[in-house]
Amino acid sequence: MDRITLFAEVLLPLPVPGTFTYRIPFDLNDQVETGQRVSVQFGSRKVYAGLILELHERPPETAPKYILSLLDEKPVVNAVQIKFWKWIAEYYMSTLGEVMSVALPSAFKLSSESKVMLSPDFIPDSETLSEYEFRITEALLDKKKLAISELSSLVGIQKVHPILKTMMERQLIFMEEELSHTYRLKKEKLIHLSEPYRNEESLQGVMDELGKRAHKQLEVLMALLTLSGLHLDQMKPVRKAELKKKVPGSDAALSTLVKKEVLTETEQVISRFEASERTSQQEITLSGAQETAFQSLQNQLKENPVTLLHGVTSSGKTELYIKLIESVLKTGKQVLYLLPEIALTTQIILRLRKYFGDAVGVYHSRYNQNERAEVWENVAGIQQKEIHEPYKIILGPRSALFLPYQNLGLIIVDEEHDASYKQFDPAPRYNARDAAVYLGTIHGAQVVLGSATPALETYFNVQKGKYGLVTLTERYGGLEMPEILVVNMKEEQRRRMLQSHFSSVLMTNLQQTLEEQHQAILFQNRRGFSLRIECDQCNWVPQCKYCDVTMTYHKKQDLLKCHYCGYSRAVPSVCEQCGSPNVVMKGFGTEKVEEELSILLPDARIDRMDLDTTRSKNAFQKIFSSFEEGKTDILTGTQMVTKGLDFDKVRVVGILSADNMLSFPDFRAHERSFQMMEQVSGRAGRKDRQGKVVIQSWQPSHPVIRDVVDHDYKRMYLRELTERQKFHYPPYYRLVMVRMKHKRYEVLNEAAEALAKDMRIRFDRRVYGPEYPMVSRVKNWYIKQILLKIPRDHHLGEEKAALKTILDHFKSLSPYKSVRIQLDVDPQ
Repeated sequence: MDRITLFAEVLLPLPVPGTFTYRIPFDLNDQVETGQRVSVQFGSRKVYAGLILELHERPPETAPKYILSLLDEKPVVNAVQIKFWKWIAEYYMSTLGEVMSVALPSAFKLSSESKVMLSPDFIPDSETLSEYEFRITEALLDKKKLAISELSSLVGIQKVHPILKTMMERQLIFMEEELSHTYRLKKEKLIHLSEPYRNEESLQGVMDELGKRAHKQLEVLMALLTLSGLHLDQMKPVRKAELKKKVPGSDAALSTLVKKEVLTETEQVISRFEASERTSQQEITLSGAQETAFQSLQNQLKENPVTLLHGVTSSGKTELYIKLIESVLKTGKQVLYLLPEIALTTQIILRLRKYFGDAVGVYHSRYNQNERAEVWENVAGIQQKEIHEPYKIILGPRSALFLPYQNLGLIIVDEEHDASYKQFDPAPRYNARDAAVYLGTIHGAQVVLGSATPALETYFNVQKGKYGLVTLTERYGGLEMPEILVVNMKEEQRRRMLQSHFSSVLMTNLQQTLEEQHQAILFQNRRGFSLRIECDQCNWVPQCKYCDVTMTYHKKQDLLKCHYCGYSRAVPSVCEQCGSPNVVMKGFGTEKVEEELSILLPDARIDRMDLDTTRSKNAFQKIFSSFEEGKTDILTGTQMVTKGLDFDKVRVVGILSADNMLSFPDFRAHERSFQMMEQVSGRAGRKDRQGKVVIQSWQPSHPVIRDVVDHDYKRMYLRELTERQKFHYPPYYRLVMVRMKHKRYEVLNEAAEALAKDMRIRFDRRVYGPEYPMVSRVKNWYIKQILLKIPRDHHLGEEKAALKTILDHFKSLSPYKSVRIQLDVDPQ
């Protein structure tokens, strides 16, 4: 048989357009498939794990490099995924390599690490070495080959590169690139009773022998028999860790028994996730309103593959999702359940596992890279079934979109209005809600968008007949909507009724709630202790040295912190501009709310949920469990507390500063304010009693606050729609934000004006800017923005192609090659 010369189009996880052609070695011809990862050399030294997108026999014009090795036995990415990636790259104006970088778990995105070795000509003690050079050579004589990061920690110096460069110039060392595999299957060791001793006579003999002088070994053997079952013909292997726990200090005795071949040690691959059993055998009982909505939802999905489930808070949307999931699983298809925040997965997963047990898998960024890779292989169908049964339902935030689904039948986008579905950095800056609609289309899957406060664009699509609509207008169990009390903060201040940042109305309701042994949630959309520190004399405010933004005081660490770049500094004791000691704190965040409440209500048990308190893997779970079990009386937090949480004993919800949201300079500010206030209001009065919501505002007659009081989404929608049409905003226009960055503002200003001028030649008055954003410098990069508005009736593909042509020409101009350009399609 003639040998075929095969070539592969390989995609690399880099922000460069297109794929790269590599030649397949003849001995790999029968093994390669599209969707497998291969290691390839890129450039003169770097080695990457790339993805085969196409196999062909077309030789490129220049001689290609060979693929170095095949990394997978089976494809880790399927054809439907590649189609989805290409759509994301095209629609959001990014490269396919950037999509790959975001989509694949980090354990699969291998890039080479420089390994350091001693030169073959190096002779110990023949060279004069500095202290650090001596330490490096000693380490390399011992280990032969070390990564730079390993050398750095061994030598005890962070900036080891200059030393290595000097040693390379002196030909003492050399480097090579090596691909480091980070994903490892999890294995556990098992201990068995060896076959010759699985009869009573032999076993009794060895036990008598051990009883004479090896008592520890006898103890280990007895423990094994107890743990594995006393029937010799039905004995199960025992986990080595479990055996060692039962008999402390048994390592030596266990090793001796294995050497004597009384016991046998084996290994098995196991899952990193604990098994969870289905705990409820009961069918979900729907109320009359839910049953009507469920029938309507099933009918709508037959006609409209994308349907909005618009149900008021606490109307029981989750029960409808579960019934829908049941019907889809019966057809043998997979289900994707998207949530905006990792925080929400904690509650929902417990509810789903109650009905579906081990069929539910979770995928999010708080999992380590090996856990994410394990879920990926399970969904791809390339994991051994002994490790874990295939997941039929995947629950997760936006990153769960990219898993290698084989047969999706249903996608649920819960709280579809939430801004967290939008990816901000790095590219691609996609919206998971819109991407889920396309993913459903290519899988032929039904898509349900659920919300009590839908995004304006979603409701607009419903009104235009593009999406179906099902409404749930009453709360489950006939529960009333919460009573909303709007407190005029001007009046409270005039009458001197304020206690710190808390109105008399809120404090009265909190005290009553605590007396009745119920719970409360307080919402303040700022984390930290004080929003800023300001000089009373000259109004100086400490700013971040790397960003044009004021720093926030965090009391726990007693530091000023920048929420953009992470820079922190000590709190100044005097004004750094005029020297005055009158430096005071202004504004308040969740940390200050927590502290001041504990002074005003000393008997209350108060907890806080914001980015600062939920950084660790299980932090959400601990806070939720504590609140659910009644160990916390008042939960304070940022927008995390507004999203779909369900706690039975919450009677009062306080919105501490409604005006912050309403006055934010953004065309979506009123829509977002309504959504946030309506959502947080929905946390009050669940189960058996009407709740109360206290909204503190300096402008209590604001139209949005009146909409929240009346729970009138439609009125807010129609008013906002009029404004959007008048000023050319979505849903009537599409937006593309061109964000430009440079470390020198004069270069940035010149470049931004030049690009805006080029864009106006093609797009005329639909180009706005360039303007500095609210925060005009982040991490020492100055930022300017140009906004392009595209009417709905214009061909979006043609408009974006024209913009790309302009940008490609602009990037080729030598004065502006150092300017960074980021594109954000449909910015949030």
